[in-house]
Amino acid sequence: MFIELHMIQSFAPSNLNRDDTNNPKDCEFGGHRRARISSQSLKRAIRYEPVFAETTKAQGGERSKWLTRPLTKALMDAGKPEKDAHTVAKAFVAAYAGKMDKKKPDKTSVLIYFSRDEINLMTSELLQSWDKALAEAKGESKNTLFSDMVKRIIKETANRTSAPDIALFGRMLADKPQLNVDAACQVAHAISTHRVSMEMDFYTAVDDLQNTDEEEGAGAGMIGFTSFNSACFYRYARIDWGQLVTNLGGDRDLARRTVEGFLRAAIIAIPTGKQNSFAAQNPTNFALAVVRADGMSWSLANAFEAPVHPRRDTGLIAPSLAALDAYWNKLVSFYGDDQIKVKSAFAIDHEEELTSLKTNLATTRDQWVARITEALPQEG
Repeated sequence: MFIELHMIQSFAPSNLNRDDTNNPKDCEFGGHRRARISSQSLKRAIRYEPVFAETTKAQGGERSKWLTRPLTKALMDAGKPEKDAHTVAKAFVAAYAGKMDKKKPDKTSVLIYFSRDEINLMTSELLQSWDKALAEAKGESKNTLFSDMVKRIIKETANRTSAPDIALFGRMLADKPQLNVDAACQVAHAISTHRVSMEMDFYTAVDDLQNTDEEEGAGAGMIGFTSFNSACFYRYARIDWGQLVTNLGGDRDLARRTVEGFLRAAIIAIPTGKQNSFAAQNPTNFALAVVRADGMSWSLANAFEAPVHPRRDTGLIAPSLAALDAYWNKLVSFYGDDQIKVKSAFAIDHEEELTSLKTNLATTRDQWVARITEALPQEG
């Protein structure tokens, strides 16, 4: 079983997701330049949207090179001296992660995505053999305590996690593939439904204490420019229900809450890039969620392979909805919809542009979410 999410979201002038030159990310699609928001940026916004944690009722994971810090704190909370706790944590993490930063030995060489339950398990293992762990960490003994602990922890946590976000988005460590968790959720880069052009904002900053009557002059205290664009995006994501349940150790109730949390967060989560300068806090205009029994994937991006254009009496949202609805109808007409269990959609405006999907419109956010979660397996 799979859950697919399709969204249309129009943003006012913004720079939500920058490239290495500080310009908004873009790409070419259908022979035209499009605005783009990376999947990484969207996933982080969803992870940190408060409604995700509120709905899942579970603590999310943390991605960091500083695994030594929460582990040190946990050991100190258990009553161990700070210096000893730090020494043991550093030695254990070196065994767990495989490689440490050459310049900063407290830091792993790569980001590690870990859950609170994993920190608790590591802490418990270390406390049970504290004297031996401390001796090995100080180099006073040369046994295999840490390597044995790592093997037990990897066996205990293999292919599963208690953190909903890790279960959704997966974990990959090239040096320790045993720690990998296959992602249950695929998230596409958001692309504009239309052609875009880059724009520049030349700005000045005034020096409040500058004396304009003297030699200091009346010039600006600072000048510069920033890039931005404005675009209507198509966003797509797909959750593998079976993989999600597996990743969460068979906890179907948590898996259902995770799907619900993802749906609720995805429609309101917005990347934070340059928001103090642009405040592009624009809610999702349209969303279609689909539960299907087969493994077929229907990204609707090709509805916009030929870019849409504003009509005389509309902007870009209306023609984007019309193109998405028409393309959905073509896919259903050819492939059929016998494997589609439920469709649930909402439109903030321009409902008149919908034909195939009009009968699936929900009137409230709760109704939209409930139609999907109620279609998920309840047991067994």
